[in-house]
Amino acid sequence: MLAPLYVLSLNIGSSSLKFALYALDEVESRLATGAVESVGSADSRLWIAHAAHHRRDVPGKFPDAHAAVRAIFQMLDAHGCPAPMAVGHRLVHGGPDHFAPEQVDAELIETLRSLIPFAPLHLPAEVDCIDAVAAHFPGLPQVVCFDTAFHRHMPEIAQRFPLPRALWDDGIHRYGFHGLSYEYIVDCVGATALGRAVIAHLGNGASLAAVRDGQSVDTTMGFTPTGGLMMSTRSGDLDPGVLLYLLATGRYDDDALVHIVNHESGLLGVSGISADMQTLLAQCSREPRAAQAVAMFCYHVRKHVGAFAAVLDGLDTVVFTGGIGERAAAVRWEVCSGLAHLGIRLDPQRNADDNAVISAPDSSCTVRVIPTDEDLMIARHTRRVLASLRAPD
Repeated sequence: MLAPLYVLSLNIGSSSLKFALYALDEVESRLATGAVESVGSADSRLWIAHAAHHRRDVPGKFPDAHAAVRAIFQMLDAHGCPAPMAVGHRLVHGGPDHFAPEQVDAELIETLRSLIPFAPLHLPAEVDCIDAVAAHFPGLPQVVCFDTAFHRHMPEIAQRFPLPRALWDDGIHRYGFHGLSYEYIVDCVGATALGRAVIAHLGNGASLAAVRDGQSVDTTMGFTPTGGLMMSTRSGDLDPGVLLYLLATGRYDDDALVHIVNHESGLLGVSGISADMQTLLAQCSREPRAAQAVAMFCYHVRKHVGAFAAVLDGLDTVVFTGGIGERAAAVRWEVCSGLAHLGIRLDPQRNADDNAVISAPDSSCTVRVIPTDEDLMIARHTRRVLASLRAPD
């Protein structure tokens, strides 16, 4: 029996660093999971859930990624977890030339720094996290997994913007994101069983993918994760004229526009109450703005399901995943209402119970609820990359 490979998956966001430790051999075991939340703020904290222990919350000061990474390794050790033998990272963007998972080296780090204009809200923190691991654990192999990879082979007609051709050559494409989540769903269900599928990753960030034979053929997000659906705080797609108007009238400069479309829009902007779907659902009956924000979100998702059914020439499967997709039965019901012409009919009780299959027995389109696991996909890719580097020529 081969000795297990212990892989630490890291997924850094704007203010949090999520982690999961896996043992990979003939089986895949998650040994611990957790996060450092509110990195850089006075009320930051670390929590860990270990297979042998209940969740433990540890307040502390974690001013940056370096402090957060160091604390994660110390906490894993304190809980008796095996020392990680490799670290895998989720990277939002690899630009036009980097999409397959690859091991980190000095040349790749310099390349990633040059790609920051493609994802200025994400890549700086992600590169900083890689640097933090290298600084504290210099001999530990690191692998990066790009969230754009799943969509890399979409038809060119789906990747292009209707812009001058020279901009395509400059790397201005529709890249798509949430690729690790979509890849997990395909692995979980199987390409054949999915058939012509729309996968809805609905969380704080939200997108849909049209999938045929396990391959992405279209997706809602485009050049950045701000595009596509209305989200928790992101606007999704906008008429470019709106942004040009706000600039021309002097109400917003570039930085203010970046902030409003990423942090003040979506559910938060429309409701004026909260970016959290569960909070809004709880207030829908008494607060019209909450009800409107939820209705708009569901409308946009439903509209894109219909559009992707046209792209796929019909539907065999719809999958809901992500925090909202997995736990908000009311959202799933509203999204699927009015889609009977596509063969979609939900069973009310199955949906309310968050069952794995929530479609009615006579629904010609199977509707599933599947918890995603991007961290496991990162660990799997890390193992594959390191195994390929060790394999003889």
